[in-house]
Amino acid sequence: MSKIRRYLPLVALPLALLAACSTATKNDTHRLDELMDRNEITGLVDQLGRALDEGCFDDFHTIYTADATAKTPGGQAEGRDALIAQASRNHSDDKRIQHFITNVMIDLHGDTAEVRANLIATFAPATAAVSEPQYTLGEIYRFDAVRTAAGWRLSRVETTPLWSTGARP
Repeated sequence: MSKIRRYLPLVALPLALLAACSTATKNDTHRLDELMDRNEITGLVDQLGRALDEGCFDDFHTIYTADATAKTPGGQAEGRDALIAQASRNHSDDKRIQHFITNVMIDLHGDTAEVRANLIATFAPATAAVSEPQYTLGEIYRFDAVRTAAGWRLSRVETTPLWSTGARP
């Protein structure tokens, strides 16, 4: 048996392992990119809830695209400035509002994504340190997200009310 034939299995095995690792690395990199995209989009939804709860509507500049649209029980808006105005009207200082956003599901399509989440929003008067909610609303949130040069941003929000208790303030 020649030396080449005798050592061929020893050379072939590392080459096969290298090829397998190379493929796994590409798949792992793709999966890691996907997880990072999902994390960034989920973070936008979380930031939106906090911005609405705390009245930090300037944060919309890092959450929404400039041409974003909204269709919610509070009205319809086109453009980030209109979204800020709408949110300011509906989340005024005379109310304490808390948004519970759960079950964020993201369908990625390259540089765009469709997002669905559950929302429970509670509204209480801000007249006392602690007060009982006057109104609670359960909705489905639907968002479109796009990758921009500055990262992921929401380009559309639409809510579908499912139930409510109490009188809407």
